[in-house]
Amino acid sequence: MRVAHHILPIAEDEGQTTEPSFFVRRKGKVLATPLFLVLIMVEAADLILALDSIPAVFAVTRDPFVVYTSNVFAVLGLRSLYFVLAGVISRLRYLRAGLAFILVFVGAKMLLGHFYKPPVWLSLLVICATFIVSVVASLCRRGASAETGRCCRTPTCPTVAGTSQPSATRLT
Repeated sequence: MRVAHHILPIAEDEGQTTEPSFFVRRKGKVLATPLFLVLIMVEAADLILALDSIPAVFAVTRDPFVVYTSNVFAVLGLRSLYFVLAGVISRLRYLRAGLAFILVFVGAKMLLGHFYKPPVWLSLLVICATFIVSVVASLCRRGASAETGRCCRTPTCPTVAGTSQPSATRLT
C-alpha cells in the first residue's frame, strides 16, 4: 500500500472506500481504492504464472500458435485453478513430488532437445501418467487405515473397505 501510494492517490480511510468500485471521486480528485490494488496484484500474479508456463509448453511443442493459445488460456484459467489447488493441496500429499518430477522431465527434455527429440505423445504420456500416479497415490494414502497403513480403495489392497480384516480371510 505504501509503494502504491507514491505512484497514485489511494483512498485509505473507511469513509472514502465505502463504494464497491475501483476508483472514487473525493473533493474533485480521483482516488484508487484498495480493491483496485487487489485487482492489480491478482492480475500480476496471473501474468507471472503465465510467463512461467512458457517453458512447459515448449517442452511439448514448438508451434507458435499452440504456445500463444495455451498461454492465453493459462491466463484465463489460472486464478480458478489456483483456488481449486489451494483447497485440495493438503489432501494430495504426493502432488508436489509429481510436479517436481514433471519439471525435471521438462527441463531434461529442453536440455537434451538438440540431441534427441522424443515424440509429443511420449511427453504428454509421461506428464499425464506422472500427474495421475501422484494424485492416485495421494488419494490412496489418504484412505489408508491407521492401524495397517494400507490403501482401502484399490481392489488389490489386502484391507477391505474400511475393515481391518484381510480380504483372503473374510467370509462372504
